[in-house]
Amino acid sequence: MVDGSCPDCQGKEIYFDGIARSGVYSDALRKMILGFKKGKTQLDTTLGFLIESALEASGFFDDIDIIVPVPLHWSRRLSRGYNQTILLSKQLKHPSAIINTELVRVKRTRYQPDMVSEASRARNVKDAFAVRNRHKITGKNICLVDDIKTSGATLNECARTLKQAGAEKVFALVLAVAAQNK
Repeated sequence: MVDGSCPDCQGKEIYFDGIARSGVYSDALRKMILGFKKGKTQLDTTLGFLIESALEASGFFDDIDIIVPVPLHWSRRLSRGYNQTILLSKQLKHPSAIINTELVRVKRTRYQPDMVSEASRARNVKDAFAVRNRHKITGKNICLVDDIKTSGATLNECARTLKQAGAEKVFALVLAVAAQNK
């Protein structure tokens, strides 16, 4: 990570090349995100406006080729009925980047909010993702979309997987970041 990284990222091997966020995971934004994840899909327009604004203000808006929503495991998507990051991705208005769902979750992981340590979160998502065969991400700059960054373990593992599959750069775009530990 470049100089000026957040205190939580310093000293760690970070695979994503930058991050943009709409706000901090607290108060009204926290309530909206939780409601969105629990079935209030009508919030996609409001949350979409927030994440679109963060993307436009990011330093990587003009650099991205592909938008990749963080995938849910098929069993979690089946029980929820949708993947909230796909709904958020569909709200992004980029002149040339397309949505790509070739990143998949191949391992059903434990629910991340139940994990207290950063190390346990990282172990939980280790090798949980893969890129489908005959993907179209080689040499491309990716915008990885998620709702919340807490420890960054999920984003980091997704970025690592995408880069191993040939992505040039991976940027993270989130609705909210949880309070920093340091």
